[in-house]
Amino acid sequence: MARHDARNWHDCSKMTGLLCLVLSILVQYGASGQRVKVEPEVLSYPGQTVNLRCAFTDPTGIQLTMVTWIYEPRDGERINIAVFHPNFDPNYPDSPVRGRVSFKPTPPVLASPSIQITDVQMTDEGKYICEYATYPIGNEQGITYLVMLAKPRNMATIVTVVAGTKTVTVAKCESVDGRPAAQISWVTTANGNGTTVSKPGADNTVTVNSEYRMVPTAADNGKDISCVVTHRTQVKAESYPLKLAVQYAPQVTIVGYDNNWYVGRTNVLLTCQANGNPVPLSVMWKTMSGEMPDTVQINGNELKVLKVDDAVNTTFVCEVKNRIGTGRDQITAMVRGTRLPEKGAATGSIIGALIGVILLLAIIGTAIAMYRKRKESKDGPPKYKPPPPKKTNSSASRQLNTAPAPVAEDRPLNDQYYSTQSPEPVTDLDAYHEDDDDYGADIREHYYSAAPSGWDDPRDNEVPPPYMRTDSDPQDYHQGPNVNRGDSFVSPAMFV
Repeated sequence: MARHDARNWHDCSKMTGLLCLVLSILVQYGASGQRVKVEPEVLSYPGQTVNLRCAFTDPTGIQLTMVTWIYEPRDGERINIAVFHPNFDPNYPDSPVRGRVSFKPTPPVLASPSIQITDVQMTDEGKYICEYATYPIGNEQGITYLVMLAKPRNMATIVTVVAGTKTVTVAKCESVDGRPAAQISWVTTANGNGTTVSKPGADNTVTVNSEYRMVPTAADNGKDISCVVTHRTQVKAESYPLKLAVQYAPQVTIVGYDNNWYVGRTNVLLTCQANGNPVPLSVMWKTMSGEMPDTVQINGNELKVLKVDDAVNTTFVCEVKNRIGTGRDQITAMVRGTRLPEKGAATGSIIGALIGVILLLAIIGTAIAMYRKRKESKDGPPKYKPPPPKKTNSSASRQLNTAPAPVAEDRPLNDQYYSTQSPEPVTDLDAYHEDDDDYGADIREHYYSAAPSGWDDPRDNEVPPPYMRTDSDPQDYHQGPNVNRGDSFVSPAMFV
């Protein structure tokens, strides 16, 4: 048991030592990466001057011995380009940048030995390593990437093709002498694909060529296609719009035949419509029988029949040619003995007309009804209900003659009477008993209805004088007697 525990302790000790070693290496590497401070990337155009900075950030407890700048091309070996030791002058070994590289400031400082390269060229692109020789930790370094930029020359062209069944190149786009390589894409509704190829250009630049390939058809002619170039030197992508150029033979259509050519019809016209790329050069009319009827006139792409007869009962053919080929169309005319009945108006038109008539009749009917209603309101009886008759304390005399009678004498109402020839007792509809003292003398009123002016004042205490007959009155006109309220009275005689 003790032996087993000792073995486990020995294994644990070995593992701990290994972990400590790895940790120390990582700490040392991390510390060294942090001590040498450089710029990770520097951009430059040809002919410019670039500064590559380097500094040792924390030399505490470390002795800086020497610094060396090393150049590593993209495809090549490392080369020392600048060396500085505090006890010696700066040294610039043979290199592609000799004569153009120097320490800055002058004389250099070991803690910050930056360099400057003038008149940079495209071939100067690559890694630049600032490496310190130190004691006791050894060499420390930092890496800067110098990226050379060259703005490319971009262009796009269209390729004229003939419609067919094979895949061909219809457009080309090129980005010449750029650094780094440009990115090319295509934007179009045509059904095809782009292919891109890069190749070295002059002075360490790159040229990118792209082609758009597809099976061209007549429908593709004139479609939009754009080449889009993206490059690091450009603020935004550059677009180059084009239009596809697809050549094809003429496409021909004859229009104008209405299937109603009857004997005797005049001046019917057929038109030969054609489109093609390039533009059609010639148009030819002919018949399947080989002979053109005498009543036919041809003017370019128009065929006119002056008078329809049995001779035009044939097939007319129109042929159109261009540089690519020939296109044709034909129409067979059938001559009828009589004309076909003309087509009636469309259902929609009929329905619209009916709706319009109905609306017009409705408007007229509404106007008539409003006119009649207005007329009846003017000529008809009043629309208000007359007030009920009012009651008085004494019975009013009913007078047939509206003219006031002359006054014979001034005497009380009880002594007055009217003479009649045939008195008949009738019920006084207006009579009623006023035994109730609640009705005061202040509110007693006369009964009046359609009375003449001067007799209808309810507050007038005077009573009308007795009726006096004059010579001008008719002999058979009699007035009924006046009686007090509550008594019977006799209505005047009526003669028919």
